[in-house]
Amino acid sequence: MVVHVDPEARGDERGALLAFLDAERGGIRRALLGLSDQAAATRPSASELSLSGLLKHVRLTEQSWLERATGTAPEPAEGETYADQEHGYELVGEETVASELAAWEAVARRTEEFIHAAETLDATFALPDAPWFPPGQRVSLRWLLLRLITETARHAGHADIIRESLDGAVAFELVAKERGEEWG
Repeated sequence: MVVHVDPEARGDERGALLAFLDAERGGIRRALLGLSDQAAATRPSASELSLSGLLKHVRLTEQSWLERATGTAPEPAEGETYADQEHGYELVGEETVASELAAWEAVARRTEEFIHAAETLDATFALPDAPWFPPGQRVSLRWLLLRLITETARHAGHADIIRESLDGAVAFELVAKERGEEWG
């Protein structure tokens, strides 16, 4: 869904980047409108992706990047690899769409507070030790925001397709329905 992001105040790079990130978060939130937890867990294709799984994944992704940037990321257990991260794309136990949305909102708030409190977007932190990153590389907070925008946008696109596959609903229709307005 194409959404308009209001222009930033002149020179407010942080505000602009955070506004675009939040606009992409909205794509995933909109895709979940009106769905039960059961419907949100449905996998309408050969893929393992579901809307609730995407929600959890983007929350965990933003949380892990924030932890890395703030220096609070826990070290992986001895011998643990990326492939060992079970249940990153599915809700388990007491997890619900509502609880994941609330957890993501808290992460988003922490991300925004951290970015606004940073002295500069040029501040850096080390990339994680992973086969897809160059060893020992550092990246800026600006890079972090651009990474979060692209990750969230990619998954918002997946969410649009999954939602339309579930019931034919599209974002404009879902938003109109949520507002009590007619669509089409």
